[in-house]
Amino acid sequence: MNTITRLAISVGIAAIVIILLLVVRGFLHSRLHKWAKKTATQWDDIILHATQTISLFWCIWLGIWIGIQYANFPAQWLWIQDKATPCIFIALGVFTLIVAAILFLKWFSSTIAKETKSKLDDIIIDVLKFGLPIIFCFLGLIFILDIIGINVQAIMEWLNQYAVSLSLIIVIGIAALLSTTALIPHFIHTSITKLKVEETEEELKKRSETLVSVLTAVIQIIVIITIFLLIMSEFDKNIWTILAGLSVVGVAIGFGAQSLVKDIIAGLFIIFENQYRKGDVVKIADISGLVEEINLRRTILRDLDGIVHIVPNGEIRVASNFTKVWSRVNMNIGVAYSTDLDHAIAVINRVGEELAKDPKWSDAILTPPQFLRVDDLGNSGIDLKILGDTKPMRQWDVMGELRLRLKREFDKEEIEIPWPHMKVYFGNQSSEKLSFK
Repeated sequence: MNTITRLAISVGIAAIVIILLLVVRGFLHSRLHKWAKKTATQWDDIILHATQTISLFWCIWLGIWIGIQYANFPAQWLWIQDKATPCIFIALGVFTLIVAAILFLKWFSSTIAKETKSKLDDIIIDVLKFGLPIIFCFLGLIFILDIIGINVQAIMEWLNQYAVSLSLIIVIGIAALLSTTALIPHFIHTSITKLKVEETEEELKKRSETLVSVLTAVIQIIVIITIFLLIMSEFDKNIWTILAGLSVVGVAIGFGAQSLVKDIIAGLFIIFENQYRKGDVVKIADISGLVEEINLRRTILRDLDGIVHIVPNGEIRVASNFTKVWSRVNMNIGVAYSTDLDHAIAVINRVGEELAKDPKWSDAILTPPQFLRVDDLGNSGIDLKILGDTKPMRQWDVMGELRLRLKREFDKEEIEIPWPHMKVYFGNQSSEKLSFK
């Protein structure tokens, strides 16, 4: 059998194998697409779309490779089997690893890392998205250069000496970082829900998110430092010397940045004493606002004007939490001195009961707003105190709706809400007096 005939047979075999593989690929993709449409998540669709190109390349290359095995190449073409074939396998392998790594990191970032609301794990994932493709390409390039005969002996010796141990450290380190992000939210949420505390599900969730954000960042920093020290030890560096140097630097920083240490210590007490959490409305350092973020160093508040305030934890002397466990409607409403107080009190209590029974507001109200006492005899009217308990952060909504309903009912019942009055008397003739309202 001559060379041309053998080449023709190998080409035919390659074409048949490619067609068969493409048919199998098409069948599998069709089945997987039908299955993916029945699932709630979109990630299976994303994975199928991302792997279409790489699976096509593999089908074509495997067909060509099988055809090559039946070819009888002339001596001058043997480099195809000896060098080109393994190089293409390495290139496709690197491409496959990059696609798989990027898909995994995107999935991890959108489904697990977002639970921590921490910037550190986002930075880690961004570094991995950028760094892993570079590492894979570098290693693949080194192996390809070695196969085609370019001298990379020094790099290969270095890889033989350090590659296994460094790879093991890095893989375990990355696994520890990602598992920290994945497991800590579940562990903390489970632990907090088991506590016998009188807090709503929403309160427990806010407490969990605050602890998760801080603890995840702290543990990830510890893991990163540990990875760094282990890598240094692989290069025959004395890690005890490094630790001693770090401790000296730490002491120097401690003396030079006492306010930072003070902030961190205060932050520890705030978080672990559960003084306030992310999502609470608080007043700290004479600033009131919604807690948008809290960590060991500072608390970030946003007030009603949308202004963001960054408060160092060490500056907090008194923390007033408006939304812990439950909140309260605490308001005064004025009536004129001529008002029948018993009638006004009955109207207030009736409106409070109606509001609490309204399906739109019943979930927000724990106890109906009711008359408490005559709070003040003012210059223009009598102030009546109203109290009622609500779910956290709902007191302002409930008070606004209660004022609206009371105004409407007072108008219907002809109960006067007072405004400043001034009476003017002329001399001792009480009958000749004018009243200005």
